[in-house]
Amino acid sequence: MIDKQQLQEWIEEYLRDTDYELITLQVSAADDVLVEVDRLAGVDVDFCAELNRFIVDKIEQSAVSHQLSENYSLEVGSVSLTDPFKSKMQYEKNLGHNVEVMAKGEKDEWRKYKGLLVSVDEETFSIDCEEMVAQEGKKRKTKQIVTRTWRYDEPKYVKYDLKF
Repeated sequence: MIDKQQLQEWIEEYLRDTDYELITLQVSAADDVLVEVDRLAGVDVDFCAELNRFIVDKIEQSAVSHQLSENYSLEVGSVSLTDPFKSKMQYEKNLGHNVEVMAKGEKDEWRKYKGLLVSVDEETFSIDCEEMVAQEGKKRKTKQIVTRTWRYDEPKYVKYDLKF
């Protein structure tokens, strides 16, 4: 069985002097390994191939010294555009882009908000979304840009709003 903690240490060692960040590391009971990385400038396929070779070398060295089974699969790649954000860096990367946020609304129900990601700081992020807002003295609601702000742990998910 592949040791997830050891694998994470190897990957973090490899990424230490780069601008890449480990986003996802999954190891199944059948030793199927998934590694997803990301960076502000986008992910280079050659970098993923190098990281893959590095991990394979480490696993094989460990297998020889610990008599581990060599039956495993390894997938190294970038985070999917449709995956929810898992890191503050992903918010920074998507500043100025449209995002979808699933968060609780005024009546404490889950609601989708779609808008432009306009700010990211240490504890919160904000989007500008177009909403129908009631105006004092007017019968009909009018469209307005409303800025909504959340802490990173509040929404159920935040992801890039992919439009075709």
